[in-house]
Amino acid sequence: MKHLSPFFKISSALWVIWGLVHIFAGIMTIKGILTDDISASISGIADKVDPLTLQMDYPNAAGAIIGQHGFNLFWIGIVTLISAFYVWKGNKNAIFLAAITGGLADLGYFLFMDLGGYVNFMPGTVMTIVSSLAIILSFYAHFKKSKQ
Repeated sequence: MKHLSPFFKISSALWVIWGLVHIFAGIMTIKGILTDDISASISGIADKVDPLTLQMDYPNAAGAIIGQHGFNLFWIGIVTLISAFYVWKGNKNAIFLAAITGGLADLGYFLFMDLGGYVNFMPGTVMTIVSSLAIILSFYAHFKKSKQ
């Protein structure tokens, strides 16, 4: 078990980074909505798109949708951040909770934002790589530990 510990620790550190980035992104997205600057929130998310093309008078419903997205970023970041402390110890439930929460969030991001060409490599695509690596490392260590 001792030789698997570094995999859990690296995965945990990756989830801490991922969680903090998503908490911050959620706060910034919600801030744009609360200050009635929906365009800024959308530009912050679709950072590869020329911000001038996103400047418009959005309906309140669009602001609500973006606000919900910001809230989801925030809570997903919190869940993975908390899970990270238990992943450090190799806790099976935390490993799967972080993978499901962060992994599925990033899968949607990859499918719709990355493949759509709306985002820059940094920070979004990098965070998808971070979560993928965290999942791979923790799953490897968990399943290796289970066989022992």
